[in-house]
Amino acid sequence: MAAAKYSNQSFDYVLLGTTAFLLIFGIIILASVSAPYSQQKFGNTYYFLKHQIFFGLLPGLALGYLAFKIKLSTVKKWIPLLLLANLLLMVIVFIPGLGLKIEGATRWLKLGPFSFQPSEFLKITFILYLAAWLANRLPSQGKAASPAEKNFSRTFAVFLAIFALIASTLILQSDISTLGVIFFVSFLMYFSRNTPLWHSASIILLGMASFFFLVKLAPYRLNRILVFLNPEKYTMGIGYQLSQSRLTIGSGGIIGTGLGLSSQKFFTGYLPVSISDSIFVIFSQETGFVGSFLLIALFLIFLWRGFKITKEAKDKFSQTAALGIVSWIVIQTFINIGAMIGILPVTGIPLPFISYGGSALIATLIGTGLLLNISKNRYQ
Repeated sequence: MAAAKYSNQSFDYVLLGTTAFLLIFGIIILASVSAPYSQQKFGNTYYFLKHQIFFGLLPGLALGYLAFKIKLSTVKKWIPLLLLANLLLMVIVFIPGLGLKIEGATRWLKLGPFSFQPSEFLKITFILYLAAWLANRLPSQGKAASPAEKNFSRTFAVFLAIFALIASTLILQSDISTLGVIFFVSFLMYFSRNTPLWHSASIILLGMASFFFLVKLAPYRLNRILVFLNPEKYTMGIGYQLSQSRLTIGSGGIIGTGLGLSSQKFFTGYLPVSISDSIFVIFSQETGFVGSFLLIALFLIFLWRGFKITKEAKDKFSQTAALGIVSWIVIQTFINIGAMIGILPVTGIPLPFISYGGSALIATLIGTGLLLNISKNRYQ
């Protein structure tokens, strides 16, 4: 009884502290980066900051706490319905009057004074659904598979069908960045469940073929690849924003120009969405190598604790869900920062905990709450 009581009250305090520091970093960075743009657009220096706090941070903390307290068995029971609801919202965004088109993409749903992005929540609902589905169909490492679990071919076919459904909704919204994150996370989750190697090879080949098809489908995606492969050739053309990103990061030096003193945030057009996609660039200029190193270190600690929770989780669902959540947050971080410094093609994906965007922050906090929930139950 004593051990059970202790395990129910114990959770990963290092992960909680790391998350708290990331949220504090996020608020400080957004306050600095968004002030000029907020003043220019709304005549209020703190518009974006207040919006992030009241429509992102506070509801995210509330829902994250609920995710921490809820029974994992309840999550597993209701997740198919939640995923279905999420997919319906992904379709509803195309209904005139409900969907909101921003910068040529219809990804937002507007309900009265509120708007949100269903694809951000699709990450967490699909991860949980896939974890529950895999837990019921595939054996654990080192354990003998039941006759039902040995039917790998049928399981693989169903997995591809489920992923194709998810992918189609994102392709319709031209949200290939989110699709890329979900693809890598899904692959890791599927591979982790002791599946045959030919499944993994097939997924990689199908992913590569789909990637080339999507690049050919839209010229701007091909431009991003060309810039990535030869950035020096396009510094004044299609690669101008990447060039500015690298110059801005480099100008920060070791200790940076000081919080609030970035020059690039005062000019629009130099960086793509400075309060969201490019927020790391401004932060790097203001805090230099030291600040960038500390921020990346926090994400590495998040990765370490997340994998520790995954390893110690008590059942297949918890293990797979924890792997999916930590992989999602860290892969998205790597893609965002990698794109800004030029080691990956430019994408339109936010930096977890840091970038402006209420939907992204709420979804990330829900995922973190579930990760802490899994950590408190790992020894029961």
